[in-house]
Order: sequence, then structure tokens, then C-alpha cells
Amino acid sequence: MSNPNEDYFATRRTIRRYADRPVSDELLENILERAMRAPTCGNMQLYSVVVNRDPEMKKLIAPTHFNQPTVAGCSALLTICADFNRFTRWCKLSDADPGFDNPLSFLNAATDAIIYAQQIVTIAEMEGLGTCWLGTVLYNADKIAEILELPDLTIPVACLTVGWPAEEPPLVERLPLKAVMHKEKYRKDSDEEIIELFKAKDDFPDNAKYIAESGKKTLAQVFCDCRYPRSLNEDFSRSFAETLRKKGFLK
Repeated sequence: MSNPNEDYFATRRTIRRYADRPVSDELLENILERAMRAPTCGNMQLYSVVVNRDPEMKKLIAPTHFNQPTVAGCSALLTICADFNRFTRWCKLSDADPGFDNPLSFLNAATDAIIYAQQIVTIAEMEGLGTCWLGTVLYNADKIAEILELPDLTIPVACLTVGWPAEEPPLVERLPLKAVMHKEKYRKDSDEEIIELFKAKDDFPDNAKYIAESGKKTLAQVFCDCRYPRSLNEDFSRSFAETLRKKGFLK
């Protein structure tokens, strides 16, 4: 569906709808293996990926992702986990004393897992597949961990749907480079400059529709009142902290 002459990185899109065509085990495993060349903390490879293809398993997991249709419609659902369980067990079996049951170790493993997940996305999409990141994985990490029977020191931190694209949606807006790039030290933008940096988002036609549908006055209100309200952030933060404790990363 994509123009092979397009710059992949300048034109990549999230794909949520997939064709009724399976991604072969051979292709998927090839992608997962190639992605393992991604950077990793100390070459410890602190990640695992759980692949769900079975419709019943996807149906079981779907509510943890708020029943987004892309979960049922994908060829493969990939849950990428921050995993210090495997490395810790190896240390113990090798007469070493592992010290990885702490927040720093979780952050190292989460970083490994997220880098691995993005490597999967890039390779899969360069093979012609479509992918979608599911941010909901962090909201219901405890329930996902239970369904997937994850051991201690293993927490889901990224989730991807993968399949052959059945759509080619328009590109969405992005902030200008100036918004994210700071030279030598963090730039101190004025209030007017902050407003200007977000102008592309405020003026994007689809965002105007979201504002109207939400009954809000600004896009910022949509984010703060509807999509990511304080109460939701605080509730899921408490839940995730409890998952960190249950899995041994917090005392």
C-alpha cells in the first residue's frame, strides 16, 4: 500500500485495521529475532515478548486494552515485558548474588523492553506490516500480568498489534523540531513561544473535531479532562506501583 519511494521514517503511520491475512510464524519470528540486535543495558537483554494469536486469548486480554478493535483484528498481539526474572535466575544458578529487585533495575529492564519493542515496529513496518502501540498496557499491567502468568521481576511495559494493513490513514500532526531540541542547555521558552510550538496541534482539523465532540474549548482541555484526567493518572499510578511491589521491584 505504501509508496516504496517514500521516506519510511518521514511517512510512517500507526495502523489499527488489518487485512484478513495471517502473518506467518516464519516472518514474525524473523522480525523478533532481528529486533534482538537492539541496544540493551549491559547486553543483559532484559525483555521477553509474549505472542498471542489465539482468538480466545486475544478475547481474554482485550478488556485490559479497553476492547480496542485492533486487538481482535490483528494477526498477532505482542506484549513486551521488562524481565529481570530470567537474568536473576541465571545469576543464582551460576553462584552469583543478583541485586536487581529495585526500581533502578526495573527502569533498566523497561528501557530494554521499550527499545526492543520499537525495533520490532521498525522492522515489521519495513517488511510491509502495520503496527499499533497500545499505551493501555501500563494502565492494566497487573491484569495483563495475571492473564499471561508472568513471574516475579517481570512486568508488561509495551504492547503491539501487528498485521497486514487494511488502511492507509493520513499522517497526523507533530510538533516542530524546535519544540523538542535544545542546544547545550534546556531552552527557556516564553508563554507565547509555548503556544506557538503547539500551534500545529491546535490547528489540526481532526483535533478541532475532538474539541467539539468533547464539548471543550481547547485541545489541552481534551487531554487534561477527557483523555488523561488527573484522577485516572493517579488511580493507575497507584495500581502500577502495587504491581511493581507484587513483582518484587519495590520493597
